[in-house]
Amino acid sequence: MKLVFASSNSHKINEIKKFLPENIELLGLNDIQCFDEIPETAETIEGNAILKADYIKNNYGLNCFADDSGLEIEALNGQPGVYSARYAGEPKDDNKNIDKVLFELHNQTNRKANFKTVICLNLNDKQYLFTGIVNGSIINEKKGDNGFGYDPIFVANGFDKTFAQMTFEEKNQISHRAKAVMQMIDFLKNNEY
Repeated sequence: MKLVFASSNSHKINEIKKFLPENIELLGLNDIQCFDEIPETAETIEGNAILKADYIKNNYGLNCFADDSGLEIEALNGQPGVYSARYAGEPKDDNKNIDKVLFELHNQTNRKANFKTVICLNLNDKQYLFTGIVNGSIINEKKGDNGFGYDPIFVANGFDKTFAQMTFEEKNQISHRAKAVMQMIDFLKNNEY
């Protein structure tokens, strides 16, 4: 079976390929000649994942899945959330986004936050959602050079270093995206399709 991941990020595609059952051939957007800017205009992380997966299903008629992720900070009423990538405006800039979050939290004692990934799977005209969440907190300054986005200021509960201080392998063991991906893979392994 062919399954399209609504991404052109070869690194993400190859990571997921490693875990999929052998009878599933994973394709990226480039493989199906989709070079469109898929709209991400929903008000929620779930909504964006659904929009992207539905775009591929409706325009290409293929089984597919899409993901969307965001950082939700309790003291900021769940912001930046769905706007995580462009929190400080266009063009998207990780450092400006981090600086905005740190500025907005500078007098806050509540530093609780979570990273959330939602995967929407469109499979044989049915839709399934998988959610991965990792809880943690926002520290006061950037630490670490690995990762991307808000990784330098996020420390997962039970750890003493930021996502950006972890190796890719360490982060992948506990990350929100890894949790959502593994739920989807378990579903694909345990169901007839």
